[in-house]
Formats: sequence, structure tokens, C-alpha cells
Amino acid sequence: MSGIYIHIPFCKQACHYCDFHFSTSMKKKEEMVLAIAKEIRMRKSEFKDEIVETIYFGGGTPSVLQISELRFLIDEVYKNYKISENPEITIEANPDDLSKERIIELSETPINRLSIGIQSFFEDDLIMMNRAHNSAEAKKCLEEATKYFDNISLDLIYGIPGMSNEKWKQNIETALSFDIPHISSYALTVEPKTALNKLIQTGEIAKPNDESAQEHFTILVETLEANDFIHYELSNFGKANYFSKNNSAYWLGKKYIGIGPSAHSYNGVTRSWNISNNSLYLKSIQEDVLPNEIEILTVADRYNEYIMTGLRTIWGVSLDRIEAEFGSKYLDYLLKQAQKFLNDDLLFIENAILKPTPKGKFLTDGIASDLFYLNLE
Repeated sequence: MSGIYIHIPFCKQACHYCDFHFSTSMKKKEEMVLAIAKEIRMRKSEFKDEIVETIYFGGGTPSVLQISELRFLIDEVYKNYKISENPEITIEANPDDLSKERIIELSETPINRLSIGIQSFFEDDLIMMNRAHNSAEAKKCLEEATKYFDNISLDLIYGIPGMSNEKWKQNIETALSFDIPHISSYALTVEPKTALNKLIQTGEIAKPNDESAQEHFTILVETLEANDFIHYELSNFGKANYFSKNNSAYWLGKKYIGIGPSAHSYNGVTRSWNISNNSLYLKSIQEDVLPNEIEILTVADRYNEYIMTGLRTIWGVSLDRIEAEFGSKYLDYLLKQAQKFLNDDLLFIENAILKPTPKGKFLTDGIASDLFYLNLE
């Protein structure tokens, strides 16, 4: 199984917390769509022996594209790659782009999964984050989307400064009231080059509190699991048969091609990433040159990546796979490094699988970094 990720580098406005690559100017949108289509064609040889099971439009905000542009790009993928019979085709969308008419139009395309950036159902949170939609639009788009799409995910952000546990519970309960089968939820993080960071430095917004974020995470896990969601990845919760196939493939180390500015690709041996500059991307594609850098992954790189992704998921880290794929010295090192976390009830081993305990889940990324092998090669 393989996937294709298509990065659409445009947004109506910049959210204060976001450090993804995008432009708020739509001047080069049509030119960019043509360039992305060309990159799709240029890279088909990379997947000549692969069956594509997922196509994912991310960004930026892919829902700023016209329906005809989305159809055009999907058609280009179908013309140049082998596609499975029932691929998962996802588009990330913002509520302000999802009018009833637009939702109906999307439902008539091959797109069969919506990932909707709600973030919060409270007006003050949306204003603080500089989201382009309001609370009423968030609820209205979900009312309409559920009439035309079965497979829907929504995003929520926790750890927002000043957000009480009760307010966070209300956010979750509102999401559950729409009977959505998948929820992705992330702690508000402060990235260096964002407006949020500047607002915190000037004292206009309080700094997120780690203790509050951990309490919100615990509430999230307990509430969603009580409502038949499976916590299958640190930030992702899905009902049975509604896990994101695209994201699951990434966490399980499957191959994927990333198309568009800043998009990353992985084939099991190398990782590559496109330039994060729209003008330079367009110029390079026009000159028939892929605008990417390639890194050959060492054994240690692949081990570290497996530790990071494995610990974040319900599939955990297989000790048998560590030994078979990386060798006994890696397994010995892993067990040695993991011992303190096993002793502190943050990790456990069951059926030769290493996983975080409920207490350790929120700390997964930090734990993983302590298990990395840095100087083997």
C-alpha cells in the first residue's frame, strides 16, 4: 500500500499558531495547480510498482481550490498511477469553505473523506487563534457535511490559555453531538516564527500551561474512549473502521509521495522534501527539475523513526521487529533505555510489544527521544 499527499500552499488568512508552509496571496493559485499536476506526472516512475490506496489533500487549505481544480488533480493521479478499487481520498477543509452547496459539490467528486479544521466551538478561542470561521459556521458545516459524507474527521485544539476543564469538556461534547466517527486533537504548541509566539512575548496572550494541557488530554482520552472511540494514535481517535488510512500508513512506515511545495516523501530507504517557497517551486517545475532535497536514511535513522511512530500508536514497538530489522545491539540498547520508564509505569511490554501506559501516553514524544540511538553509525 502506498499514498500520495498533495500540499495546497494557500490560506485565506494566517492562523496565529501555524508554522506550515502557505501563502495568503491567491495570485499564483492557477499556476500552482498546473505545476502540481506536472509534478504528479514527473514522479510516476517512483510508484510504477505500487498500488496507491490513499490520496490526501493537505495544506494550507485545500478547500480554497475550485471543484474543477480538485477534479483535475485527482484525474492526473488516476492517469499516472495504479489506484486501488476503493481508495481513501481526503481533503482538509475549513468550515467557512463548506457551504451546503460546496459540500454537495464535493460529495459528487471522488473525494470520500472530509477532515474539517474546527479547532474550537467557542468564539473567543477562534478569535485568539485568528481562524477564518466563526462558531456558527463550525456547527452549520458539520450539520450539512454529515448529510452527504459518512467518513468525517474534525480537529480540536486543547491547552488553549485560559481554557477551563469544563470548557474543554463542552468542546468535546459538542463534537460528539454530530456523531462524527473520527477526531484528531492536538495541544496548542508555540512555534518560534509564528504570530502566537510574538503575542506571548509581548504579553498579549498567556503562555500555554503544560499541566492544563495534560489535564485536557486525560479528559479527551477518557471521554472519547467512553464513547466507543479507539485511541489508535497519540492525537487521533477513530470509531471501528474509521481510522485514517493515510495517516496510519505513515505511522506504519509505508511509502508515500509528497507533491507540492514543502511536501515530504518516503520510500523506506530515503526521505525527500520539496522546497518551501512557492516561486522557487514553480520555477523549478517549469524547468523540469524536481525541487527537492534527498536524505539517505541510516539504520539509526530508521530505528529512531520506528520508535517515534511506533510508540505513538496502538501497534506499539515490536521487539521482534527491532531485532530482525536492526540487530541485537539495537534491541539491547532499547531495553536498557526503556527500563527506567518501565519502572516508572510509563511503558510496559506485552507479547513482545513495547507500549506507553495510560500514564505515559501524554509523555510519548519525550520518552521516544530518550530511546533514540544517536551515535551508532
